Amino acid sequence: MGRQRKRIVTNDGVSHPRTEDKPPLLHRKEKKKKTDLGKIFINISIGLCIFSLIWFFYALYMRSYLAKRVVTLHPSPRVLDMNSSSAEVSPQRFWGSYRPQVYFGMKTRSPLSPVTGLMWLRQFSDVDVNLRHTCEQGDRLQGYGWLMHDGVSFGVQEIRDGDFTLTTEFVKRMGGEHGGDWTWRITAKQHSSAAHAPVISLMFYVAMDTQGSLQAHVEQRNRLSTITGSSEELGNFKVTFRKPTGGDAATAKYASYNYLQTVSPGLEKLTDIVKNSLNRRFVFSPPSGERRPYIAVDTYKPPHHHHQQKPADTRKESDFVVHQVTVQTPFQIEVLFESGSFHDRPDQLAGSVLTEALEKRKEEFDQKFENTFGLQAKGFTQSQVKFSKTALSNMVGGMGYFYGQSIVQSVYNEYPLLYPEGPLFTAVPSRSFFPRGFLWDEGFHQLLLSKWDPQVTREAVAYWLDLINVEGWIPREQILGDEARSKVPAEFVVQRNENANPPTLFLALQELVEQLAAQPNAPSTQETLRFLRRLYPRLQTWFEWYNTTQVGPKPNSYRWRGRDKDTNLFLNPKTLTSGLDDYPRASHPSADERHVDLHCWMALVSGIMAKVAQLLGEPHQEYEHTHQTLSDNHLLAELHWSDQLHTFCDYGNHTQAVELQQEKVYVPPGQPRHQFPVARLVRSVRRAPKLQFVNALGYVSLFPFLLHILRPDSAKLEHILRDMRDPDRLWTPYGLRSLSRTDPLYMKRNTEHDAPYWRGAIWININYLAVRALHHYGNLEGPYQGLAATLYQELRTNIVSNVYRQYMETGYIWEQYNDSTGRGQGSHPFTGWSALTLLMMAEQY
Repeated sequence: MGRQRKRIVTNDGVSHPRTEDKPPLLHRKEKKKKTDLGKIFINISIGLCIFSLIWFFYALYMRSYLAKRVVTLHPSPRVLDMNSSSAEVSPQRFWGSYRPQVYFGMKTRSPLSPVTGLMWLRQFSDVDVNLRHTCEQGDRLQGYGWLMHDGVSFGVQEIRDGDFTLTTEFVKRMGGEHGGDWTWRITAKQHSSAAHAPVISLMFYVAMDTQGSLQAHVEQRNRLSTITGSSEELGNFKVTFRKPTGGDAATAKYASYNYLQTVSPGLEKLTDIVKNSLNRRFVFSPPSGERRPYIAVDTYKPPHHHHQQKPADTRKESDFVVHQVTVQTPFQIEVLFESGSFHDRPDQLAGSVLTEALEKRKEEFDQKFENTFGLQAKGFTQSQVKFSKTALSNMVGGMGYFYGQSIVQSVYNEYPLLYPEGPLFTAVPSRSFFPRGFLWDEGFHQLLLSKWDPQVTREAVAYWLDLINVEGWIPREQILGDEARSKVPAEFVVQRNENANPPTLFLALQELVEQLAAQPNAPSTQETLRFLRRLYPRLQTWFEWYNTTQVGPKPNSYRWRGRDKDTNLFLNPKTLTSGLDDYPRASHPSADERHVDLHCWMALVSGIMAKVAQLLGEPHQEYEHTHQTLSDNHLLAELHWSDQLHTFCDYGNHTQAVELQQEKVYVPPGQPRHQFPVARLVRSVRRAPKLQFVNALGYVSLFPFLLHILRPDSAKLEHILRDMRDPDRLWTPYGLRSLSRTDPLYMKRNTEHDAPYWRGAIWININYLAVRALHHYGNLEGPYQGLAATLYQELRTNIVSNVYRQYMETGYIWEQYNDSTGRGQGSHPFTGWSALTLLMMAEQY
């Protein structure tokens, strides 16, 4: 039986069951509910903690993954095999003048190539030590540059320095397994009427780059007769220094000799090492003349940096040998490089043999030049033809081979990173000021070089695209190696992966595709087809990078990233990524901007991608659709045409009411002024910006015309042509100015230190595009065909005449030209895109 409950009798006499400790049922339910809620809360908290940990570690992983992408190269096979430039695969192009940053020098297309070069100084001059080596505008030479250069086997250069001229020539000869032999000939002549001919010291050198060795062979106490050496790429080799002769004659000349044998921690140190080894203890004593002390290399003495703690240079030191010969003009000297693997050499490439080889190469160059460009047939004078050969030769002779690592950064990196090591074979804009690769310049360079030597263009484009990372980004300025980095201000060294540059390499690809279409069965064009097939995966990724990272706020609009953010200091924040630097954009950078030039670049590029895809049998419909959409003139007008201004414009947060003013610095009474900051020029905004079209008329306004996006029957084409021809806007007797003379920012400084750059000056690359576009529309039926054809003839004549005239007056082709006088200005020589003058002369577009 079960236990009976006790009953409790109360005062009312009624018995009740005993409840004792049992709580009421409702209370028990509430307690249970609280317990369940607590467990749920604990479980949720544990779950959130686990999720947070997972998310934290996933975020760490993703940040690490994204941080590494900027330095992760594209996974597709390289366009060029790593040994494609080796002596075994490409012996004819192995050696070359691939050191554009020096006045005269050669190296191989290999990562750790020995380098050879020339330094010189004039003895007994008013200047203490006027040593020449790297191309410097501060040297103030009257002119220097290649007169002839075929890019493969020979070159002839003229250097005018004060009262004498140096002519540097080289010829290569194939043989052996390491790129064969080459010989230099240096001829010095006086070109003034001074009573005493100048005495010049030439310093020939060979320097190794972390591998290989050199041995100096000295005769007659201090005359270096030969250098022997060996390296992995060259095997054994010998450099012979012949004695100077009297100009063209074979007569011997009196000379004093010196040499230096030391080591160098890096190629950028060579000039300093020579300067710090100079001594005046030597005497120049010709048989018929006075004895005079002269400056010569002696023993290298590292400079002492008083009160400066400089970190020790831990790089591996390499052999460096200099041969100095001091002789009075006129004279001629030959330097021979002979490969140890060239066993069946018929004779030395020197003397009359060298002269014969040079004459043969010059004749072949002249013939190829006329066959390619036909300037004589067009009626140009001999002087104009010589100028045009100089333009081509300086671009060809400005090709450089660089190897090293860029310094890059993404938003996921706290500090800059080293990009993977790699080579680059590229033309440079200016040997003196920009002796390195620039992405948007290179497309213009290859427009000319593709006419002369399509193989050079294929290789250059391949080298650039082999530098692309997995995201599809290419660092826009290639500063590879210590020698290149030593010429670049620190603020421009780091490259950021959100920043683009105009994809002008597609202009060169367009040229190659057109050559392929014109001669489908030619061997060179078949090589182009194979090249495009290897290139294509990288082109796809590159295009996609532009089409995702540079998009604008509206569908089918685009915006350059990387504008200057400190709007307080800039009259108009620069857009370096566009290539047009300080050209006026929206006064207040924002994500609402739309850039018309980038829109047009994408229209052009998508069309070229469609053609390349069709040629390769790849799907092209998406590229074609993008091209048709972006080329739609109604869409272009909707995004960028201002009915008020009657021109194509950028769009953004903009006001015209800006100016630079001296900032006010408060100085308390009685305090000395010099203890307070110097007043700067800062931007003053007199009227608040608003979203509107940017009322700047200039190069950017022309892009729908420049890149052939406008239909030939578009009424907007007439507005563009009339703006171009208006002298108060863009027209000058020397070419189109970059910004209308009526613009508020015309020729205005951007900061107290930044002179106007793309705010009025005449630039040849955009003028070339304008002449090409006029030629295009002048040959298409439409209401403005006649006007375009007339402007074509006038603009082409103006540009060619002025660039030629300035070259004849100054000895240089220039970076830009003054829109008021036509005078050359900026860096010089600038035989990058300014050399496109030759294509305008040849009417090859």
